[in-house]
Order: sequence, then structure tokens, then C-alpha cells
Amino acid sequence: MQPALALAERSDRRFFAFNATLSAAALCFLGYLLLVRRGGEGAGVDLRFLPAVNASLNALAASFLVAGYLAIRRGARKAHQYLMVSAFAASALFLFCYLTYHYVHGDTRFAGTGPIRTVYFFVLATHVLFSMAVVPLALTALYFAWRGRLERHRKVAKLLLPIWLYVSATGVLIFALLRSHSG
Repeated sequence: MQPALALAERSDRRFFAFNATLSAAALCFLGYLLLVRRGGEGAGVDLRFLPAVNASLNALAASFLVAGYLAIRRGARKAHQYLMVSAFAASALFLFCYLTYHYVHGDTRFAGTGPIRTVYFFVLATHVLFSMAVVPLALTALYFAWRGRLERHRKVAKLLLPIWLYVSATGVLIFALLRSHSG
């Protein structure tokens, strides 16, 4: 094996180990917050404004994703880079705010009944399932772009973009459904 290739493969292995560890830790922490801890220890801190902030961050991430996709389609590589890093930053800030809110307040119950309840839980279930893939895929896409391995970046991005867009858009929809059917 050529020395440069061996070095790249070692670097890839370290990155994927880091990515798996970080993604698993985030998922475990979120599971702990939602299933075990259930909030309530916020020491008088009122963060009920954060769901609206989170919906805004999701909408912003979706906007950056669409703009970034359009930029790369017209060959504006630098604009694409800035927009995609902005989408990542918006989603990272969303995740921080989301975890903070749930640490303090716990889970939010959906009060709707009838068919809208079924729609809500379907959207929520698919949102949660797809969201588990966003962190590791986004980190992988960024890693390959950073390393200049654009063919691999493109392959990951083709899978990531529709998932990330769906998660961002349904995040806004979930907020709207919760807000319109609060108990």
C-alpha cells in the first residue's frame, strides 16, 4: 500500500471512530433526557421560548440547505461551502437549544385528538428516525469536503440532503402542530 493512502485510511478510521462516538453519545444523552430524566430540575429557569427558537433554527437550516444545493448546481462552490457550514451551524445550535430545553422542561405532550393525533405521531416517528442519521452523515459529508475528497462527499451528500431537509422541515411542522394543539 502506498504511504499516502495508508495515512488517509488511518485518518479515516480515526474520524469514523470519533464520529461514531460523538453520534452515539448525543443519541444516548437525548434518550436519557427524554426517557429517563424527563426534565423538571431547571431551578426556576423558564425556557418555554426555546421551541419557537428551535423551529426558527430548523427553518433557517432548511433554507441554507436549499440555497447551498442551488449554489452548487450553478457552480458557485464558495457560496455552497458557506451555506452548508451555515446549515450545519444552525442545526448544531438547534441541537444545543433542544437538549437544553428538554434538560430543563422534559418532554412536551401532544394534546390533539382524532386523525391529527395519528398524523402528528407519524410525522414525529419519521422525524426522530431520520434525525438519528443527520449528525453522523453531516459530519461525514463535512469531513470528506474538508479533505478534498469530493466524490465521496457527493455520495454522502446525495443521501444526506433529503434526510436533513425532511428533518428540518418536519421539525417546524412538529412545532406548529404542538403549538396549535397545546393542552
